[in-house]
Amino acid sequence: MAEKLKIIPLGGLDEIGKNITVLEYGRDMIVVDCGVGFPDEEMYGVDLVIPDFTYLVQNAKKLRGIFITHGHEDHIGSIPYCMQQVNCPIHGTAMTNGLVKLKLEEHRIADTVKLITHKPGDVVKAGCFSVEFIHVNHSIADAVAFAIHTPVGTIVMTGDFKIDPASKDGMIDLARFGQLGNEGVLALMCDSTNVERPGYTPSENTVAEGLDRQFKNCDSRIIVTTFASNMYRIQAVLATAHRYGRKVAVTGRSMENMLKVAQELGYLTIPAGTLVELGATKSLPKNKVVIVSTGSQGENMSALYRMAFSTHKLVDIQTGDRIIISASAIPGNEKAVSRIINELYRKGAEVVYEKSEGLHVSGHACQEELKIMHALCKPKFFIPVHGEQRHLQLHGKLAVAMGLSPKNVRIGEIGTVFELTSKTCKISGTAPAGKVYVDGTGVGDVGSVVLRDRKHLAQDGMIVVCINISSQDGSLISGPDIITRGFIYVKESEDLMEELREVALEAIERCGRKHIRDRAALKSAIKNDMSGYLFKSTKRNPMILPVIMEV
Repeated sequence: MAEKLKIIPLGGLDEIGKNITVLEYGRDMIVVDCGVGFPDEEMYGVDLVIPDFTYLVQNAKKLRGIFITHGHEDHIGSIPYCMQQVNCPIHGTAMTNGLVKLKLEEHRIADTVKLITHKPGDVVKAGCFSVEFIHVNHSIADAVAFAIHTPVGTIVMTGDFKIDPASKDGMIDLARFGQLGNEGVLALMCDSTNVERPGYTPSENTVAEGLDRQFKNCDSRIIVTTFASNMYRIQAVLATAHRYGRKVAVTGRSMENMLKVAQELGYLTIPAGTLVELGATKSLPKNKVVIVSTGSQGENMSALYRMAFSTHKLVDIQTGDRIIISASAIPGNEKAVSRIINELYRKGAEVVYEKSEGLHVSGHACQEELKIMHALCKPKFFIPVHGEQRHLQLHGKLAVAMGLSPKNVRIGEIGTVFELTSKTCKISGTAPAGKVYVDGTGVGDVGSVVLRDRKHLAQDGMIVVCINISSQDGSLISGPDIITRGFIYVKESEDLMEELREVALEAIERCGRKHIRDRAALKSAIKNDMSGYLFKSTKRNPMILPVIMEV
């Protein structure tokens, strides 16, 4: 039987972020993107969410390379973790590889990973695959789509894109997508993030106009927060500040790193004398200062958060400061952003964040742009990617509205194996896929059981019951002593604490001296009796941990 092309999204479906897709044919395999996801409010203590790399590890001998569409965290953030389990060349554009290199250096593995830099138009041979780089517009420089030529046909993966005729790095290469459509596209895998939005995504140029309105006639210090990766936006801030005679300082590690990479690669033009050290702004008049900061998503460790809550070493928010939030909250971050905005207002600052102010535009295609992509590529099959379930379903309906048969739309989830021939596309099973949690330096040691316990502790608290028994005859020597954390304030609940001791004592006596050394039975009796009593009297269900010591 002839080989079939397998396409396996290991992330990026039914979720925003954590984008990673495997393409496999016979003895060859490539990967497109390798990103992180960010923890939601249920993931207590988790720093990052990365893909499960089990399938890559199992097929490491087949892996011919990883191809990266652009340098956003949800497309490159997991590369260091992946490279510690498998090793292969990484292919990307100059800006993308500059950011990947920074990540590898942070993890001290830059010397062991081969980065290969390409330009739009380049075609890279990787086993039986030929991967063509195609220029697209996005909210970061050097973004590309891929046309992947395989033995069964051409797969177009758009990556994150929009159509911006006025983009600083030139308009998306629609002509090439049209050529591919005429040559024949087997399957289109297209960004679904903005499929709910009608019309077109505004040009990045509109943000420069919005910034100019905010700078004009402003006598206050201006603090701008945006995505560190959006060099077009930072370039606009620098140009506007220079026009109004203001000095610009940068704060936030990711912003400083991004500035360094962008300058080195020539993606950022800094007007002479405009950029200054953060400490130097203290001696300048307020109307001559602009501070560009991280923190547009309300991150706890970001520079804007530290300013808002008075923990930043060099910047304090002052009455009259104008804070410009040039970003929209990623789904799930709305509460964190609102918290910072409230704190900034409390300190007397003026916060400008409304969409009507024209201070942010999306980097993703809206409905009319998606229709253009479908019309140009004319795919035989369509697999929507980069979105939650509603995005995928709505994008499938959009494809049908563009003339594609509903039978040729395939909607999967992470781990779904799409199997393609030159004439068919079907779902043929699943591959290992899921979420791996990064907590501090630990990778994968926090699983669903640990998260369940953390949630339990956060919601109901904990009770520890300590008893000492005799190693000679098993008699109770002391206790039960009860310690609580996150359950009740002990000093105001002495009666309940005494009742709990009685319940625990009854459970111990019921076990009897013969069975008191059976620690499992004793612990179970104490937990069951105390849990039942507490739920009946308080309607709460704290975690109960009996501790038995022999003396």
